[in-house]
Amino acid sequence: MTRIVTRRTPLKASLMLEQQGIPPLLARLYAARGIARPEELDTQLSALLPPGQLRGAEEAACLLADAIAAQQRLLIVADYDCDGATACAVGLRALRSFGARVDYLVPNRFEYGYGLTPEIVQLAARAFEKLDLIITVDNGIASVDGVAEAKRLGMTTLITDHHLPGDTLPDAAVIVNPNQPGCGFPSKALAGVGVMFYVMLALRAELRRRGAFAARPEPNLGALLDLVALGTVADVVPLDRNNRILVAQGLARMREGRMQPGILALFRAAGRSAETASTFDLGFALGPRLNAAGRLSDMALGIECLSTDDPARALNIAQQLDALNRERRFIEVGMQEEALLLLERIEADSDGIANRASLALFDPSWHQGVIGILASRIKDKLHRPTFALARGNAGEVKGSGRSIPGLHLRDALDLVAKRHPNLLLRFGGHAAAAGVTLRESDLPLFEQAFEAVVQALLSPADLTRTLETDGALETGYMSLESARLLQAQIWGQGFPAPLFADEFAVERQRILKDKHLKLTLSRNGARFEAIQFNFADAAPPRIRAAYRLAINEYNGLASVQLMLEHFEAA
Repeated sequence: MTRIVTRRTPLKASLMLEQQGIPPLLARLYAARGIARPEELDTQLSALLPPGQLRGAEEAACLLADAIAAQQRLLIVADYDCDGATACAVGLRALRSFGARVDYLVPNRFEYGYGLTPEIVQLAARAFEKLDLIITVDNGIASVDGVAEAKRLGMTTLITDHHLPGDTLPDAAVIVNPNQPGCGFPSKALAGVGVMFYVMLALRAELRRRGAFAARPEPNLGALLDLVALGTVADVVPLDRNNRILVAQGLARMREGRMQPGILALFRAAGRSAETASTFDLGFALGPRLNAAGRLSDMALGIECLSTDDPARALNIAQQLDALNRERRFIEVGMQEEALLLLERIEADSDGIANRASLALFDPSWHQGVIGILASRIKDKLHRPTFALARGNAGEVKGSGRSIPGLHLRDALDLVAKRHPNLLLRFGGHAAAAGVTLRESDLPLFEQAFEAVVQALLSPADLTRTLETDGALETGYMSLESARLLQAQIWGQGFPAPLFADEFAVERQRILKDKHLKLTLSRNGARFEAIQFNFADAAPPRIRAAYRLAINEYNGLASVQLMLEHFEAA
């Protein structure tokens, strides 16, 4: 069941924004998202929170400046997703511009798993002679054993991460993480790439203080904001004001044609135009192509794409990433079909999915790199916190989970671990997404334990999908001009893209490619083309629909199209 509700719009704030020159439609939308003053929409770099407020950033800058001065050998250990790849590329590009000797290593998720493990430290020691300093990006806050192993081997460790810490912090030389205890940085939503960018800002300030740029130009770190924007959007972190500034600045550079060769190559491989770059492009076109490398192959391919200055090489790698993404889609379709069969069995063998608060699905044939996407699809379909699990190392399974509003997934796993101390071998993550490793023999216990925790934490109302909309949209605003205006804004997690709700008459409908519903709708004498992807049912003669205003481009012509999120009989 899905409820369509209307987001509250404070009239006073809306009028105030309109009086300050904000277009009426945007004023209404921004006010509904908590914006009360025009200055809150300022996306100039001068409005960024200063690096000095981020605990550990200045200490990290001193550590790195000393290492550069001593020509020590540095190694970045990255995560294998888009956030980790962009954070690694930011580190490589910035540190090399500062004169550092720096390489990188990204764990193969199928061999080594996540984070700075002792095995990765040992691999680094073998692969890179006389390694002095390990820098983690988008990982490390839980790497207690890995940091201890680095120290045993005589290496210093700098942790840059944004994930939630556990009860024990690693004994690193410096930790930079807005979510670590004692950090008063106002933006707790920084992605891993945002944390690394802040460390590089602090390092440049420290090098400036030491006179490092007296005889050479000072590197422009603003040139890295395209990478920061991509990693921030792709990691689906909340777009608070600070993150909106980072994303807006990165998108502005892309639209002006000022971007890394790899970013431009990804736009071309995806068939998207950088001139009209949007958060949708970053989250649904570029991000998945980079993530495909970490899911199916080796994220080193993605990092090479983002760090090369050779446009031809970047385009060649981007085409390889595009091919991997097509393969990922093929694998995902098969896994979804198998998951639906599992759900049918659950429905037949138990009280039914409607009476369950969670789902934990396992198939021995599933691809470990694609279970996160599968969990997300099932979560969206059934509105239940969902884990999809696949076989990992001998006797183990690895699970990737996605949650719904109201359930902090990492905290739920923490509660499972406390109730069953020997059940979870490893776990970590965020409120909305988390990973877990356990013994295959313990799968039934995990399913029961997770269900019990979710049952305790969620109410029946939480298990009803709610679509929060911006209410009705006047017919006059259902235009190309309005669609382009909305497309140019910064929307994302925590600052959602506009979703409207209206009643329409259904004049025509047909099925495209056996799975999409194409409709012609009318309201107040005006006709609109609409589409619902992966539809479940045909539309009745009159519907109430929740929809996004989009642009359909075909044969060089642009027209308004309504993207239906949900509809029901009016």
